[in-house]
Amino acid sequence: MFDNPDDREMRELIEKCRTVAVVGLSPKPDRDSHRVAAYLQSRGYRIIPVHPKAKEILGEKVFSRLEDIPGPVDLVYIFRRSDQVLPFVEAALRLRPQVIWLPLGVTSAEAAALARAHGITPVMDRCMLIEHRRLLGE
Repeated sequence: MFDNPDDREMRELIEKCRTVAVVGLSPKPDRDSHRVAAYLQSRGYRIIPVHPKAKEILGEKVFSRLEDIPGPVDLVYIFRRSDQVLPFVEAALRLRPQVIWLPLGVTSAEAAALARAHGITPVMDRCMLIEHRRLLGE
């Protein structure tokens, strides 16, 4: 059975993980990935967009793949379907993030186990925007 970090640990992670690679960050403002990343950016987080075709999103240079990011990255936020997450977690290992975060509705026991085996905290089925607001306030 999987348990996300408790509120105390979640708050600590959100406070200290300031560089966030966002896999699947859409250039479209109406998409969840864009809204969440824009919110985090407006709160002082450094956003590193990962998208196979875009060149710039939210004023930031886009990387086609996680493997192209020179590092360091504190948190990798993966906006992909549950059945597509594992290869992105495998690619993220080289960056040695503190956290692998999967958004609402996205879970992968395999990905969580792999992250934990490498000393990375997995967070699944949670929205970082919602958790930030809930735990740190506006």
